Amino acid sequence: MAYSGGPPRHSALAAIALENRGFEEEFSVQETGVRNGAFGADKFGLKNLKSVYWNFGAPQLYEHALRNGEAMVNADGALCAETGEFTGRSPKDKFTVRDALTDKSMWWAGNQSITSDQFATLYADFLKHAEGMTLFAQDLYGGADPAFHIKTRVFTELAWHSLFIRTLLRRPETAELASFVPELTIIDLPSFRADPKRHGVRSENVVAIDFARKIVLIGGSYYAGEMKKSVFTTLNYYLPEKGVLPMHCSANVGPNGDSAIFFGLSGTGKTTLSADPKRTLIGDDEHGWGKDGIFNFEGGCYAKCIKLSREAEPEIYAASKRFGAVLENVVHDDSTRVPDFDDGSKTENTRSAYPLEFIPNASLTGRAGQPKNLVMLAADAFGVLPPIAKLTPAQAMYHFLSGYTAKVAGTERGLGNEPQPEFSTCFGSPFLPRDPTVYGNMLRDLIAKHNVDCWLVNTGWTGGKYGTGSRMPIKVTRALLSAALDGSLRNVEFRTDKYFGFAVPTALPGVPSEILDPVNTWKDKAEFDKTARALVGMFQKNFAKFEKDVDAEVKAAAPDVKMAAE
Repeated sequence: MAYSGGPPRHSALAAIALENRGFEEEFSVQETGVRNGAFGADKFGLKNLKSVYWNFGAPQLYEHALRNGEAMVNADGALCAETGEFTGRSPKDKFTVRDALTDKSMWWAGNQSITSDQFATLYADFLKHAEGMTLFAQDLYGGADPAFHIKTRVFTELAWHSLFIRTLLRRPETAELASFVPELTIIDLPSFRADPKRHGVRSENVVAIDFARKIVLIGGSYYAGEMKKSVFTTLNYYLPEKGVLPMHCSANVGPNGDSAIFFGLSGTGKTTLSADPKRTLIGDDEHGWGKDGIFNFEGGCYAKCIKLSREAEPEIYAASKRFGAVLENVVHDDSTRVPDFDDGSKTENTRSAYPLEFIPNASLTGRAGQPKNLVMLAADAFGVLPPIAKLTPAQAMYHFLSGYTAKVAGTERGLGNEPQPEFSTCFGSPFLPRDPTVYGNMLRDLIAKHNVDCWLVNTGWTGGKYGTGSRMPIKVTRALLSAALDGSLRNVEFRTDKYFGFAVPTALPGVPSEILDPVNTWKDKAEFDKTARALVGMFQKNFAKFEKDVDAEVKAAAPDVKMAAE
């Protein structure tokens, strides 16, 4: 439908009159959409705006994004955008205000600081930069549990960014918007350029968080994921004090109410494995775990879609090929606009954002009871870890604090031919405002309190390291996970792994027995032993920074170098 100018005239907005708010400055701002008229953009300090579009849905935001040249529509109806220089987050450009609130409570070893004065200058410059702009505003919730969610208002320069964050967070009922007062406010201006000398930051790209004022400023990057992770970081700061463990994990629940959580870094299969047609999806990336069970922080999914196929990931594939999905940096045929999910020429980090309801068996409530199983996923490119292992609570805390996976050549600039270990504590180091042991101790206590079975699953390589072996068959991973989640894996025979000390099943119907013991899949047994010992050493070296803060039982859960050397 051609857009004729003026506000969209869809039925949901037909009764909303245009409202011009007068300011003492030179001109008024046109505000359109359902909103709290008593708590508008002026409350954040925004002034001299051209217009603000409030809480628009996908149809209106598509229209604005296309008219403004921000994105295109592909053959399937998805909105497709490119993010330019930044095709992922930039952790080195993220800063937190160091003040009386955060000085003693922040994990400064893992976070960078700016002063209150530097943030104030940055804030003022953001407001000045926004003058004369048309902004898109969304009023949303971070968290499905009303007892713990955070009311979040997001102002964006781009319409497609507004659709993205509307998709990824949880959307209030329309009736709630008239009285919505935000607790957290994010302003996202990709065209803003920070001044390192003036603002105390590293580059022109910036993510700055003031926890005391609950403000996030994002500038210089067109990568939309910075917004969602800023909400996650904020919840990671506030929720532990409320007795809720925030987690970088996916979650699903079985027909008998048996929920499961899946930890894992990017590329380990967290989204893929939680989208199980036999189980109800709670969410694919961020959750809280408290006294009443688990709850999703989000209202959508943000799936990595490189090599996405109908055969391997039917639910995600279908969700990514329809109106309302937002694709980032996916290559398309110029003439047909058919997406080529196999093409990683722009980035390996191609992404699809879509509402949870695009998954047929997704939970509408975003909540479930206490988990029965906890799964930690590692894409071990060294080919050493078994496809599944059972962990004690102490071992679970050890591997949670370790947060291991491995990067492989070709996925990032600067990597050589050999796999490189990646240890991201709590499977989310860039998003942890507090010391990792805060989250680790909470996890261990919750595991013990609710008698949760814990598993380490290798979705990486078997038969050798990357370049020699092959990727773990997804059918094997799914069969082992199904057995773990339905309880049948508890009843098989286990061996104690020589290198890591955890329990590994020796046989399971339908799974080749040799794949359960990685050494049997390697032609060169001596090379396996050498590689396994090297990986044990990497774990030990990485964990040294936590040893002073954990008890003897967790220290004893470490891979035993002496045992491995026998």
